[in-house]
Amino acid sequence: MEHNTHTQHEHHGAQQDQHSHHGHHGHQGHEEHRGHEGHGGASWSMAAQATLHCLTGCAIGEILGMVIGTALGWGNVPTMVLAIVLAFFFGYSLTLRGVLRAGVDFRTAFRVALAADTLSIAVMELIDNGVIVLWPDAMDAGLADALFWISLAISLVIAFVVTTPVNKWTIGRGKGHAVVHRYHH
Repeated sequence: MEHNTHTQHEHHGAQQDQHSHHGHHGHQGHEEHRGHEGHGGASWSMAAQATLHCLTGCAIGEILGMVIGTALGWGNVPTMVLAIVLAFFFGYSLTLRGVLRAGVDFRTAFRVALAADTLSIAVMELIDNGVIVLWPDAMDAGLADALFWISLAISLVIAFVVTTPVNKWTIGRGKGHAVVHRYHH
């Protein structure tokens, strides 16, 4: 009988190790988490969801920064720096909110947000701001100009398209947004 109990314990431990290795603490039955088992490859759907999450924070910060800088009559460089800083702030904040809601302490949640979002936000900001810099007259457009809003919207769409494969690659390796999954309830 003691041997049987030991065997069952080993079997349970092997299952637990397998789930721990894949970052799936308690994720059985979560359909949205399929596609990154074994870290061999994430689904495009999962990568798009992670990128959309990142895009939300980036867009809030980017638009707010551009609106504030433009409304205050700041030059292009200070406006862009403010927009980038706010994009990172809001991108990290959205992740922090979800991880903190899972009952994680702030320091751990902050580290998770950095690990999950830094590359994604950086790529998104590089592409987004690069498109605006390269778009003729977009940097000089005011808030009342259609060009301001059109170039900003198109730059965010292009950033989404470019960042999605980056997120697919990082999630497939158990990095990036995959780090957040172990805190979902």
